[in-house]
Amino acid sequence: MFSRLRLSALAALLSCGALFPLHAATVAEGHYAEQQLRHIATYFPGRMAGSPAEMLTADYLQQQFQQLGFDSNKRDFTAHYHYKSQNGHLTPHTVTATSVVAARTGAVPQQIIIITHSDTWLPQSDSDRQKNLGGLTLQGADDNASGLGVMLELAQRLSKVPLHYSLRFVALSGEELGQRGEEDYLARMKPEEKKNTLLVIKLDSLVVGNKLYFDSGANTPEPVARQTRDRALAIARASGIPTASRGKAVRTEPAVDLFDKAGFPLLSVRATDWELGGKDGQQQRAISRHFPQGTTRHQAALDNLAWLDRWLPGRISQRMHNSVKILLPLIADLANPKITS
Repeated sequence: MFSRLRLSALAALLSCGALFPLHAATVAEGHYAEQQLRHIATYFPGRMAGSPAEMLTADYLQQQFQQLGFDSNKRDFTAHYHYKSQNGHLTPHTVTATSVVAARTGAVPQQIIIITHSDTWLPQSDSDRQKNLGGLTLQGADDNASGLGVMLELAQRLSKVPLHYSLRFVALSGEELGQRGEEDYLARMKPEEKKNTLLVIKLDSLVVGNKLYFDSGANTPEPVARQTRDRALAIARASGIPTASRGKAVRTEPAVDLFDKAGFPLLSVRATDWELGGKDGQQQRAISRHFPQGTTRHQAALDNLAWLDRWLPGRISQRMHNSVKILLPLIADLANPKITS
């Protein structure tokens, strides 16, 4: 249930109309996001929760946010999982994962959270290793250096924009261990912060899928969905960018989205193809010689810069541009609604 305070703030959010001026941008949208994607994929492969690469990634992200003037901190947490051997035996494992949180304070305490995950797949069975899923060589260019790249460009371009509502950028680790990062983040949120959270925007795997999907959470009020999901689709149409939506059917691996389940208004942004992916949307594109399963998820041999540049030429640049082109004006407007007396 929404509190009166949240409903009042949402009403103000929904009244937004004019785009507040952004600082001068001489570089095309998506260029910085692509630079960041390529840097993270190249220099921090194997970003498994608790790994040295994951810790280095967290240091790098915190440094980037601090250079942009954000208040930023790292959050360590313990994540547990079971490793399944070939004979079916389960062995308990524990890792210390690190998420990064960066914030800019607005005129009021209400906030919009932009969230993505920084970790790559951690092999959790002998079968995973035999199939070369995850591991030290997985660049994770699509899943999920793409989300990190777009997040960093949004932070860069919004770093000087006056804010009515606060912005919080969150790069979670432990998401490939069954949403452990989301569990930790939600557990740390104080009641006041939960009450003041107007919207959560999630970015995940923005490159390989056939289409960019903008979907609302199942528990997102329809007026909010219209002013977030539908406005994103309208911005895309006006810019000639092909997008799609399943409306209110957000399901992310491996289960129902935890922010949606907790009652937060949610906008999910990811590239896939629900027409091919059946009930779970995991098939990102048509099966082909170069994408024999219709997906690159967790596959070190496919989710890397060399493979994507060769068999999806220009796709990384295109998707970084399109994602920022849609999300930048949307978030700028949402963070600075036209308040009417």
